[in-house]
Amino acid sequence: MIAIIDYGVGNLASVNKAFSFIEYDSIITSDHEEIFAADKVVLPGVGAFADAMDSLDKTGMISVIKQIAQKGTPLLGICLGMQLLFDYSTEGGEKVEGLGLLKGYVNHFPIDMGLKVPHIGWNSLDIRQENGIFSGIGPKSHVYFVHSYYLTAENQSDVAAVCEYGIRFDAAVGRGNIMGTQFHPEKSGDVGLNILKNFAEINT
Repeated sequence: MIAIIDYGVGNLASVNKAFSFIEYDSIITSDHEEIFAADKVVLPGVGAFADAMDSLDKTGMISVIKQIAQKGTPLLGICLGMQLLFDYSTEGGEKVEGLGLLKGYVNHFPIDMGLKVPHIGWNSLDIRQENGIFSGIGPKSHVYFVHSYYLTAENQSDVAAVCEYGIRFDAAVGRGNIMGTQFHPEKSGDVGLNILKNFAEINT
């Protein structure tokens, strides 16, 4: 069973529907015991970094997620959910602490790069890790993004894919059981469904 964490923030229904479409059992839940019992866990997210961290704190999910990561359960952060896995974000002009499961930080796209922000739409990936969730995914595959802030990972060995949008940014990560995508796999057609399938089939 795949648990999709419900903490009051996130694009939950579409992720759940995507897993259902590829015939994997998933559940949207805020129950700590259900999350601990799951074979895989997904941390979705949309909106502001600080608001999401506040919601995780109020629902007791910060401790739950850290324990899930520590015990080796495959954990996938999607969009804001991926950003939350890292040390901090400068969203709102202040340094807001994240979960700190991976080293790195999140900044706003430069306002002078001559492109519209937020970055919305399809863009190609330069895949760095050709295993895990990207197993069998072709080079330069296109996926769907919606974001104004981008990740800079401290350890390049954690970077699973990068993308170009005015600047080069880290678009996906993978270290052990902790994974994340800045793009929305549930909105990225067959490529995204294959990424979710790869995640669902990871052996623990």
